[in-house]
Amino acid sequence: MLLGTVRRKLTALVGFSALAAIAILPILWWLMHHELLDQARERVPDVVKGLNEELADDIDDLDVTANAISQYRLQGSDGALDTKRLDEIMKPFRTAYPDLDILVFGADRKLLAQYGCTNPQKELPAAIEVGVHVILRHGCEDSKTAPIAVATTRAIGPADATLGYIVVCLPLDQAYFSNAQKKLGGQLAIELERTGSFWTLAYATPQFPRGLLDDATKRGKLLDEAGSTWIVATFTPPVLDNAKRDRLELRFETALDVTDIKRIVRKHLLIAGAIVMLTTLLALWIGWRLASRMGLALTRVSTAMRRLEQQEYVKVEAVRTGDELEDLANGFNQMVDGLRERDKLRVTMGKYMTEEVLQHVLAGEVELGGKLLQITILFCDLRGFTTFAEKRSAQELVGILNEYFTDMVDCVMGEGGVVDKYIGDNIMAVFGAPVSRPDDAMRAVRAALAMRAALAKLNARFAERGIEPLRFGIGLHTGEVVAGNIGSVKRMEYTVIGDAVNVASRLESKTKELATDLLISDATRERLDASVDVEAIGEVTVKGRAQAVKIFKVRG
Repeated sequence: MLLGTVRRKLTALVGFSALAAIAILPILWWLMHHELLDQARERVPDVVKGLNEELADDIDDLDVTANAISQYRLQGSDGALDTKRLDEIMKPFRTAYPDLDILVFGADRKLLAQYGCTNPQKELPAAIEVGVHVILRHGCEDSKTAPIAVATTRAIGPADATLGYIVVCLPLDQAYFSNAQKKLGGQLAIELERTGSFWTLAYATPQFPRGLLDDATKRGKLLDEAGSTWIVATFTPPVLDNAKRDRLELRFETALDVTDIKRIVRKHLLIAGAIVMLTTLLALWIGWRLASRMGLALTRVSTAMRRLEQQEYVKVEAVRTGDELEDLANGFNQMVDGLRERDKLRVTMGKYMTEEVLQHVLAGEVELGGKLLQITILFCDLRGFTTFAEKRSAQELVGILNEYFTDMVDCVMGEGGVVDKYIGDNIMAVFGAPVSRPDDAMRAVRAALAMRAALAKLNARFAERGIEPLRFGIGLHTGEVVAGNIGSVKRMEYTVIGDAVNVASRLESKTKELATDLLISDATRERLDASVDVEAIGEVTVKGRAQAVKIFKVRG
């Protein structure tokens, strides 16, 4: 029976380890997903760079055309612009650069001729400056989605007698983007900001995933649409950074189809999952074999443990395996020795009230007879409890006290204090014994304030049950005491004794006379920081002590 149980448990242990390996798969998927994202993002700069180079070449053509035409002598015999001469000059440029639109305006900025535009603006916009690249609505169409163009302007005629202006435009229209998409591979789109942050799609290549436009980021974001996976990024070609914008903001988007890359990543993930599963099955088989062997070796330990349950401190015969199984038997024998020692100490443990004190005593850090410690003592006593108790049965009263003590002790222990004893409804707690801390006084005050807040919550619960509220008084004093073991050989108690204890108790009594719930001495006040709000009351003479004590009320 033992062999089967051990085998199952140890196999389960191996199984859990195998499951942990399987749990790595989501992490592996996360890593592969980010690898996919990184690979996809690496393709975005290529598209941006390619489109920027394409735009740069076209803008160079724009400038060359504008400069060349402006250098021709176009002044007629009448001193005005010779439009017939202009038509002849334009023919080779229109043949060489059919994608460019050319507008000619007179010196009065009125339109004289157009080449490539079917519905141009009739007057040269004021925003267009000579020699400056401008991004603007093309103006050849009047629709709301009129093309965007990069334009440059040159003056016609000598510097001292301008005959007119020539504007050369590069339309960034559907045809332009379709041509760029064929060269670059990625899908392209351009959006316009009309008002505020409202962007409007101007153009997009046919296969651009338009539903993902709003999710595009500068770094590129991996998104799914209609069964395909895309990396969608927004950018502005650097060649347009210095171009002036005629009340027009625009941004470019590129979308790259990475569905094939994602398919490859998933394939690799499936392969990795299969390897993990096969490894898991192999680990389970090996674990079953090892569990069987270990189960046989542990039978002797189990037999000794059953005798140990009957308080028979017998040692197990070590299994001569030369490995950890033999160490297990030796460890069990050491445990038996430890249990013998623990039973001897159990009597000592029963003589102390708190775990902190027990650990300190067992560590041998408290000398018999006591030692001097600088601590802060807290006394907390309920007000009017005798009258409160007269109205209730003993069983009800015990329940109320237990509920009260539970909340108060939690506050003390929460700040590292030790409840020394209960004296009826009075609590005595110490901060700094058996081990002193530099902020014991601060801990004690925080505990007292927490007790104040806890009592308010407790009274709120009592009010719901029809129980009148409890009131208490707390006194705190810091001073030197003797901490040690007090009592007899059969029954001893770890406690603190000294004048500081008496002062703390008297301060608690003074709270009733001074109509407050929390008093501290000057010795405690000196150890607090500025965060504690106190009010000096004066000096009082406590019973049994000739020297007066300066006291303070703690407000918060």
